[in-house]
Amino acid sequence: MFDLGGKTALVTGAGSGIGSEIAMLFARQGATVVIADINEPGRSSVAGEITSSGGSAIDMPLDVTSAAEAEATVARIVAEFGRLDILVNNAGIGMVGNLTETGFDDFARLVDVNIYGVYHCSQAAVNQMLAQQPTGGVIINIASVAGQVAVTRRFAYCATKGAVISMTQSTAMDYIEQGIRCNCICPGTIESPFVEAYLQKYHQGEIEETRKQLHARQPMGRMGRPDEIGPLALYLASDEAAFVTGAQFTIDGGLTAR
Repeated sequence: MFDLGGKTALVTGAGSGIGSEIAMLFARQGATVVIADINEPGRSSVAGEITSSGGSAIDMPLDVTSAAEAEATVARIVAEFGRLDILVNNAGIGMVGNLTETGFDDFARLVDVNIYGVYHCSQAAVNQMLAQQPTGGVIINIASVAGQVAVTRRFAYCATKGAVISMTQSTAMDYIEQGIRCNCICPGTIESPFVEAYLQKYHQGEIEETRKQLHARQPMGRMGRPDEIGPLALYLASDEAAFVTGAQFTIDGGLTAR
C-alpha cells in the first residue's frame, strides 16, 4: 500500500523540516526523490541520508521565486529520469505583523516565495505532466491553517496561504480531465526549523515562554511534528488517492475545531 516505486518526485524546500520528512518517506516507499532547496548543506544532507539508506535521491539548487530556475529544474529531472510524477510545493516563509505593521517589501517577499513559488513550480510541472499523457501526475501544496482561519498578526502569511488553497482548487479543476490531481495540506503549528527561526527572529529573550504558548495553542497541548505530516503527503501522492483532488486536509491538533 502507498507504493511509489517507479515514480519521480520533486520536493521543494526539502532541506529541512516538513519537506525533508516528506522526501525521506517518499524514498522509503520507492520513489526517486529530487531534494530541491536554496540551502545547500541541508539539501545535500537529506539526499545523503536517503542514499546511504539505500534510497534514490539527488539534490538540486532551486530558488522557487525564479520561473527560469523552476523550468530548468524540471527539465533536468526529465533529462535524468525521463518524467516527473509528483511535485510537492513545500518551500515557504513567514513573518509576524498585522496589516499596519506589514511593510510593502515584506509583503512582497512573502508573495514572491509563497505564491509565485507555487505558481512557477506548478506551471513547470504541469507542462511536463501534460506532455506525459495519459499518465498525468500529482501536485501537493503545503498550505496552512493560516489560510483557513485568522491567526493574530499574521496578515501576510494568512493572505499567501489562503492563495495557495485557492490555487490548489483551481489547478485541480482545470486539469482533472488530464489526470492531474492537486491537493493541499494545511498544518497547524509544527515544531520545525521554520518555527525555530520564527522564535529566534521575533522572540529573543522569551523563546522558551513563547514555545510553551505555541504548544498550548493547539487543543492537544503540543505542536505537531514534521513526521506527522509526511504520511498524509504519501497517501495523496499514491494511487490509493486516485479519487482525491481539489481537497484541503487539516492537521492541526484540533486548532481549527475550537
